[in-house]
Amino acid sequence: MNYQNFFSAELAKLRNDGNYRVFADLERHRGQYPQATNRSGKGAREVTIWCSNDYLGMGQHPSVLDAMHEAIDTVGAGAGGTRNISGTTHHHVLLEAELADLHGKEAALLFTSGYVSNWAALGTLAAKIPDCLVLSDALNHASMIEGIRHSKAERKIWRHNDLEHLEELLAAEPLERPKLIAFESVYSMDGDIAPIKEICDLADKYNAMTYLDEVHAVGMYGPRGGGIAEREGLMDRLTVIEGTLGKAFGVVGGYIAASAALVDFVRSFASGFIFTTALPPAVAAGACASIRHLKSSSVEREGQQANVALVRAELDRIGIPHIENPSHIIPVMVGDPVKCKYISDILMDKFGIYIQPINYPTVPKGTERLRITPSPVHSEADIKHLVCALGELWSHCQLARMPQAAE
Repeated sequence: MNYQNFFSAELAKLRNDGNYRVFADLERHRGQYPQATNRSGKGAREVTIWCSNDYLGMGQHPSVLDAMHEAIDTVGAGAGGTRNISGTTHHHVLLEAELADLHGKEAALLFTSGYVSNWAALGTLAAKIPDCLVLSDALNHASMIEGIRHSKAERKIWRHNDLEHLEELLAAEPLERPKLIAFESVYSMDGDIAPIKEICDLADKYNAMTYLDEVHAVGMYGPRGGGIAEREGLMDRLTVIEGTLGKAFGVVGGYIAASAALVDFVRSFASGFIFTTALPPAVAAGACASIRHLKSSSVEREGQQANVALVRAELDRIGIPHIENPSHIIPVMVGDPVKCKYISDILMDKFGIYIQPINYPTVPKGTERLRITPSPVHSEADIKHLVCALGELWSHCQLARMPQAAE
């Protein structure tokens, strides 16, 4: 085999299908988010970011940046190694206490990313609990799927948010058999929300544990930013709550929160925790500052929700199709990979708007979309510019509009 020819041919297929990913070279500027400088072969230009998971702009918040600067000046850059050898710092201890408090749990455990926290925690629990059956929602994130696969435990997939199907699978098993229901609160591509209470009811009825991924909800919902489970008063009913520090909290890292025994169990057996270098102390300090701020401040959440409502209303006004959902994620549906990539490119080149196309395999073929995430720091002028640009490109690409269009 000619290996280089193979690589080139496979990449060519991606390009022909409209699924080849191009990274935009972006430089955010402190205090000016969502504005950024984009650099390419065409030079440098200013753009507005509309697809970031830094949902509340906390990656630019003064309290977060000040905490990170202070930590670097006080303790230096790196953690020094794995947590087991030399990498547990006081900033890690403080952050885990803050996270446990956020979710009303006895303990929390930090990981280097949300992906790793899912992979390591699910993989360890399902592998180590004898005869454990994992019941996984059909639209769970790749990190959850990989963790479950890695465990080699038996798994059954239940149709997305389908309580009847979940109960059917649970009822088919002996009551005493260990079972783990794995699901998300906010699903990142369609923006829909799981029926958490009803899933907990089934877990209680059939003697199952629950594992809830709140990565797209922490910081965003609940009176203190604890997520959908906090908003709905359900945190105490969940066995494990998993979250990220890299989205609404604006930094990087992942974690689980649960009972002290479960957290210690994962800490003691998870290879994805044991054998990797710890997060830098400055990152932990920044995350701690972000969580503390969002526990007491609702201004960011309220501003974000207002802008989401405004963007949706403006899209409805001109008939741009988007998935209705109760979350902060606005999927604008294109339905064609080539046109989706084309619209993304023109938005950047002509209008200075950065929105990455979401194509297969992230979403099923035929459901290609632009995933828009308004933040509290987008202005009304930003929103007007975005909607006008989408309206122009929708006409140019001869894409269908919704019937309620006013023009």
